Amino acid sequence: MTLLQRRKGLLPWLLLAPGLLWLLFFFALPLYYMGRVSLLEGSDLEGFRFAWNFDSYVEAFEAYKAQFGRSLLYAGTATVLSLAIGYPLAYAIAFRAGRWRNALLLAVILPFFVTFLVRTLAWQTLLDDSSPVVDVLKFLGLVADDGRVLATTGAVIAGLTYNFLPFMILPLYASLERIDRRVLEAAYDLYASRREVFLRVTVPMSLPGIVAGVLLTFIPAAGDYVNAELLGSPRQSMIGNVIQSRYLEVTDYPTAAALSFMLMALILVLVIGWARAVGTEALMGAEAEAR
Repeated sequence: MTLLQRRKGLLPWLLLAPGLLWLLFFFALPLYYMGRVSLLEGSDLEGFRFAWNFDSYVEAFEAYKAQFGRSLLYAGTATVLSLAIGYPLAYAIAFRAGRWRNALLLAVILPFFVTFLVRTLAWQTLLDDSSPVVDVLKFLGLVADDGRVLATTGAVIAGLTYNFLPFMILPLYASLERIDRRVLEAAYDLYASRREVFLRVTVPMSLPGIVAGVLLTFIPAAGDYVNAELLGSPRQSMIGNVIQSRYLEVTDYPTAAALSFMLMALILVLVIGWARAVGTEALMGAEAEAR
């Protein structure tokens, strides 16, 4: 092997090195440390010691399985709502916006210029009992006169949907924008109706965007705790609220770490199931279509 061939062989590894080092120091090592913490036993007063304590996983799941179920329910509902809202909007921007396309895309990403916490606090103000928005909902009969919106399940799901909606719209737009218009024209030339073209051509070709949008919306929504904390009540607490409380308030680090690992494992199982359901081609996106 010549020196030039060796250098060419090392080049891909040199290009990968920054990313690999980043993953090592900011993902693999913290993950290892958190796994070790989850196997500790003891208390903050007595001190913790490593003891391969797998009982913390069983006890944590038994104690907080309701919060696990609630997190998946809220995140799943928010994801479905985001898809229902985001797909028509992404479709309109990609196919109908014309010269307004950039302005509409800016409107989609504009909320990111404000921090996540401030956006959620704004929703807390909008949904407050004395808010004009709530008065309008009561006038329309959507909320009882003595009812409220804040500190309800609907408020938490609405907050999750709003905060993570751009993560659904942007992948959908990117996927729809790449569709070759000539394919749609060919379908019309074959006497397909608009409904048939949309269901049998547009939706299948935008499947990579749907897959990416669902993942980018569901995963952070399942671990969120800010919306449940500010827009809900203890009855709407999610598993993220439990983890945050166990880490920062109760200082029960083994339980918090065990809950974090179980949440990651549960999301990983759901992601694998979603990938198997839609097919690996949808996950590969444009590369799979090209092949």
